[in-house]
Amino acid sequence: MAAPTAYSLVATDLDGTLLRGDDTLSHRSRSALARVTAAGARHLVVTGRPAPRVRPLLRDLGCTGLAVCGQGAQVYDAGADRLLWSVTLDRELAETALGKIEAEVGEVYAAVDQDGVDGLTLIEPGYVMPHPTLPAVRVGRRDDLWAEPISKVLLRHAELSDDELAATARAVVGDLATVTMSGPGTVELQPCGVTKATGLALAAEHLGLRADRAVAFGDMPNDIPMFRWAAHGVAMANAHPELKAVADEITLSNEDDGIAAVLDRLFP
Repeated sequence: MAAPTAYSLVATDLDGTLLRGDDTLSHRSRSALARVTAAGARHLVVTGRPAPRVRPLLRDLGCTGLAVCGQGAQVYDAGADRLLWSVTLDRELAETALGKIEAEVGEVYAAVDQDGVDGLTLIEPGYVMPHPTLPAVRVGRRDDLWAEPISKVLLRHAELSDDELAATARAVVGDLATVTMSGPGTVELQPCGVTKATGLALAAEHLGLRADRAVAFGDMPNDIPMFRWAAHGVAMANAHPELKAVADEITLSNEDDGIAAVLDRLFP
């Protein structure tokens, strides 16, 4: 059955967007996504979370298709439980980038997401997970973060705001990595040139879907490339001002089922 609207692809961020603050999905949102699927359109999760941290949610949603994970560094096939595509962040470049940032702002606390469907999230002493529900393994020293290939580095600073830390990181990192801000307390370094848009474009091409028939939902600056790729970008009421500034539409907050409110209109 063909989709009844101009959109055949619905791309949604997770934290602060599709999920409520307690990491749950409302009945209304589930029903709206079910209508999307019934109409013949595809729903793709596009998240900063690495594949291992998305698995339980995808199982809960009954998703057996693709998901874009790790800020676009991974395209994960939930049905086959394998990565169709992944790119890692060179660990020597990551260390160099961290050194440049600390030379400007003083000590930062770091964590990494390891590559692979079974990769761990490792956190160094002093780092506090912004999402306490997500599992992490504390290591004894920073050098332990580089033991295995990684998809990204997560950074926190004791005094600087996320905006201040991200701005400084962008100014000094150059082409060593791409700097993103994906949520409260979440400034990240990922492979240079990799964004949610690059991962979404790969997944869409694999599925035979087009950007001009895509609607995207998000809440943070890391969603800006995805909004620029898609035909229509919808920011949540709780979204960062930088994302609202480039959005085509602003909906209700994630706590108030903002995605469902738009999908109710697009997929009646």
